[in-house]
Amino acid sequence: MTAVATSPSIADRRSDERRIAIWLLVCAAMVFAMAVIGAITRLTESGLSIVEWQPLIGALPPLTHSAWEEMFALYKQTPEYLYKNTGMTLEAFKSIFFWEWLHRLWGRTIGIVFALPFLWMLVRRQIPRYLVPRLFLFLVLGGLQGVVGWWMVKSGLVDRPSVSHYRLATHLGLALFIYVLMLRQALMLLRPDGAGAAAGAARGLRRHGRIALALISITIIWGAFVAGLDAGLAYNTFPDMDGHLLPPEAWSLAPAWLNALDNTALVQFIHRYLALTTAATVISLWWFSRYRTLPQGARLALGTAALAVCAQVGMGIGTLLLQVPVALASAHQAGAITVLSCLVWVLVELRETPCADRLR
Repeated sequence: MTAVATSPSIADRRSDERRIAIWLLVCAAMVFAMAVIGAITRLTESGLSIVEWQPLIGALPPLTHSAWEEMFALYKQTPEYLYKNTGMTLEAFKSIFFWEWLHRLWGRTIGIVFALPFLWMLVRRQIPRYLVPRLFLFLVLGGLQGVVGWWMVKSGLVDRPSVSHYRLATHLGLALFIYVLMLRQALMLLRPDGAGAAAGAARGLRRHGRIALALISITIIWGAFVAGLDAGLAYNTFPDMDGHLLPPEAWSLAPAWLNALDNTALVQFIHRYLALTTAATVISLWWFSRYRTLPQGARLALGTAALAVCAQVGMGIGTLLLQVPVALASAHQAGAITVLSCLVWVLVELRETPCADRLR
């Protein structure tokens, strides 16, 4: 009688968890798309075209010619127009305005897609108690991301025609932190009851996987430094850097440690070799996994991660050699997030504990 009485509640809980997982996957996919739209916005130099932050009433673009003229007049007061785009026509302004407007609109849409179902399920008590603080944290981080985005844009509206590469890296890093938290939680919720790698079989692989995840995360941050400094437009040869392993000007700034963050040559050098180290780490993770007894899902995740990182290295080299074409560079950013996603998937699949461990 006890088993019969408790079965429906367990079934209901699993149904609620699957519903939440699918919703989180949708939100994570939208964050993925947001990062790619952000890459296009940066690559087309569109990010400083909107000089005001109106989170509640700024969703609509200008609807009349006079409204466009007013928006363009505000842009003409920015350092980007004064130092880089003097003489730009209204039609050209509209083309860069579109990407920044779409980027902001997509961010607002993510907020709605997350907040409304969260509040609805919360009121209806369809969210397991242990998940409420986590989901609330996601909501807070999403709001913070909007503030960080405006903080980034402001750095390019004062006395320089570009945003701070430190703030750009912070904006991207926070977006991907939110993405990883959502993706991991969704994958944990979707694990079948009793799923888990055999005890001991994946222990070393999990440590290896965590190192790979840390490396891809650091590589992406240095990629943001490369983007913010336009470092991809320099040293467009591979494997050398204009005839050098490391150009002599890589240490031209003082103090010396500043070169790793602000010197175009050294920033690009670090990004190159972080990427190659990450690729070697992911491929070796897959290679060593071949000799372990693992679930089929873990093997699929590991193989996908290895293929993704190989494709990512190829896109990175192509982006460099072709001097950062918009389409390929955007695909390169998407590839980085794909590798990140695969490693999150790998680490979820390599967990030894069963589905009940979702609580942790």
